[in-house]
Amino acid sequence: MAEKSGKEVLLTESEKNFNALFELIESIPARKRTITVETGERDKNFRDVLMHLYEWHAMLERWYREGMNGDMPFMPAPGYMWRTIKLLNMQIWENYQDVTINQAMKKLKLSHERVMNLVQSHSNEEIMTKKYYKWTKTSNLYGYFAANAYKHYIWAIKKCEVIAESIKEETVK
Repeated sequence: MAEKSGKEVLLTESEKNFNALFELIESIPARKRTITVETGERDKNFRDVLMHLYEWHAMLERWYREGMNGDMPFMPAPGYMWRTIKLLNMQIWENYQDVTINQAMKKLKLSHERVMNLVQSHSNEEIMTKKYYKWTKTSNLYGYFAANAYKHYIWAIKKCEVIAESIKEETVK
């Protein structure tokens, strides 16, 4: 069997992990998906995790759009640097406290689809070649897509497993 290309890995791993994330959330009865758990962590419910992913998709889309238009996108976001990422993530958390779980699920499904369409629109060479695009600097598109799709989904699954377990424990009490 031939080894998968980087593009194929991006697409298959992203879909696999995205689907696993939604299966996990959907394993909790709809009426309980809004439960907020007691934790010292930033993300206390499914909505928090989903909107975090959604916002990182939106930033990736902005970087991509600006980069492909010949600009050098400001990363991670205007007013933030990589060393202040905790502040950025806290701001993201604050920005989405009024979003419902159903809105969060819809928004993330749409942003995931848009990101996968971006991956689909490129050849494996364009995705895997470092410095292929000026805006990716010394990296390649793969690094950006992987960090904001399937690798981020792995993080989200771990967070949601803890939340789901807490919800199940609450239900038993």
